[in-house]
Amino acid sequence: QVQLVESGGGLVQPGGSLRLSCGASGSAFSTYTMKWYRQAPGKQRDWVAAITSGGNTFYVDSVKGRFTISRDNAKNTVYLQMNSLKPEDTAIYYCNGRPDGRSQAYWGQGTQVTVSS
Repeated sequence: QVQLVESGGGLVQPGGSLRLSCGASGSAFSTYTMKWYRQAPGKQRDWVAAITSGGNTFYVDSVKGRFTISRDNAKNTVYLQMNSLKPEDTAIYYCNGRPDGRSQAYWGQGTQVTVSS
């Protein structure tokens, strides 16, 4: 059983930055595709960014050029660096991890990001 724990959320002004972290328990983290999702109030949970076990990265169009996903396999951690934040980025951000070749995916509990002046 894998546990994912997000941290780094908070309140930031428009144009500001935050870095989210997601730490994973267990072994074989390097074989996981890791993703970030977000869910705004009253809306569905949407995919934001992904990084494969090979280090390839993908982003939803609305965050391209502003967000960067990265991973440190030695620390079992995936990051989401968020720059030039906008009020519409306000949401609960969730970490998701899935071992390559398997259907089982794991979720963290989420961390709140609020962008407001």
